[in-house]
Amino acid sequence: MPQTTGFNAGLAAGVMAICLAFGPARAVAAGNVAKTEAGRLAGLVENGTATFYNIPYAAPPTGQRRWRPPAPAIPWTGIRDAARPGPACPQQVPGNGRPNLGGITGGADEDCLQLSVFAPLRARKAPVMVWIHGGSHRTGAGWVTNGASFARDGVILVGVNYRLGPLGSFSHPALVAEMGPKDVIGNYGLMDQIAALKWVQRNIAAFGGDPDNVTLFGESAGGVSVQFLLANPATRGLFHKAIIQSGAGWFRPLSLPEKTAQGVQVAEKLGLASPTAAQLRDVAAADLIAKACCEFAPFQDGRLVTETPTAAFAAGRLPDVPLMIGWNSGEDVLMSPSRPSLATTVTPEIRAAYPVEAAAGESALARANFSDRIMGAPARWIAARASGGQPSWLYYFSYVADRFRPRPTAWHADEIDFVFDWFDPWTPPQAITAEDRAKAALVHSCWVSFAKRGTPVCADGPSWPSYTPETDALLDIGVENRVVQNFRKAQMDAQERVALPELLEPR
Repeated sequence: MPQTTGFNAGLAAGVMAICLAFGPARAVAAGNVAKTEAGRLAGLVENGTATFYNIPYAAPPTGQRRWRPPAPAIPWTGIRDAARPGPACPQQVPGNGRPNLGGITGGADEDCLQLSVFAPLRARKAPVMVWIHGGSHRTGAGWVTNGASFARDGVILVGVNYRLGPLGSFSHPALVAEMGPKDVIGNYGLMDQIAALKWVQRNIAAFGGDPDNVTLFGESAGGVSVQFLLANPATRGLFHKAIIQSGAGWFRPLSLPEKTAQGVQVAEKLGLASPTAAQLRDVAAADLIAKACCEFAPFQDGRLVTETPTAAFAAGRLPDVPLMIGWNSGEDVLMSPSRPSLATTVTPEIRAAYPVEAAAGESALARANFSDRIMGAPARWIAARASGGQPSWLYYFSYVADRFRPRPTAWHADEIDFVFDWFDPWTPPQAITAEDRAKAALVHSCWVSFAKRGTPVCADGPSWPSYTPETDALLDIGVENRVVQNFRKAQMDAQERVALPELLEPR
């Protein structure tokens, strides 16, 4: 077997026993062994892709390590089997064999701080994409979405697990009391993401990746996370391009006192009126998740997160990296009475900016206002803030897969299958049409091009111009792909005028 960059063929003998456990289509190749800082890994070769699952990037956040910053991964001896996904982080699942909204059916465990790597065989300084999954900071795992199509096209895809729900975003007076003068608290999921990005810098060359060409991208909660990572000085140099897919934008996170008060309420629901930190850490993860409420997005703890992304971007503290950002045409599917924090108010100025929707009725007006306020207008505003240095690109995903027609809009997260050029296992193959596959190939090519060269050049698509406030152009990814100028400009301008002054006021 020829020597390859990134994979150590000299370790072949150590994995032969593992090879026997797999059929030829999912064989653990003798040369598919990588040496990381914590130990050696044996992955599998599948359709020309070298895949490694369940790679620890931090120590298990269990016992005394619960609600603490991620610690270095514990080294192992021998060759670790990396041919199967590890556990998802604790989250609620239906229990009926069907996946939750994050694609998880079971198998969660607190020992979950691992990542997956999908790499081209014989990669040499390949561009790297780090995927932060969505799921409302409550559900999902980094390995749910398959990165083989990126590897096929010369890009290494890294999928990251991070702590979710009250294990990833939590505070309580007993935990605050443990803090030293430089300790950070509360935003454990965000800390995990930063630790994973640092792991990539130290280790991705072992898989044939280029640590100087890393694209950070995420969808929904993952897109929100990308915003917080962009706004955080601790991440400078850890990535070189960024993509935000339906990542909201204008929001005022909770403060540490507000988050701590929520933690008190959770403890009381668990029957712990004045618990110690040790008592809190003894609570079973499933009980904690069942009793926790509210949102679990990053919050302003005052140490790791000192300002909102909105405030940072408004003040020019957005790192000068190429940026792609956009949203889907049916984001209003997220509207729900059970999530009051996502509610928006229709002010007189907003009503005046939406005459067509207002004439169609209050529901149509509320949905249009929601989609523009939560997703569209913030995306345009962030693209504008980013356009002064390295270029930014704005998109609007309106393509509806054939199996969902005649539904008129692309719902939240619908673009993921097309970005990854991969349709999830719950989609019957016969339901995917040739048109869908062609659209997936086109959208995927935009993302691959951006990862490789910092410019989204879409195969068989129109030239996608970079965004400037003067041209106000976006790419509408629909049945027909087209460049649109001044898309919903009156509505977006109104949203900016109404939302930003309040959001930029000091707390």
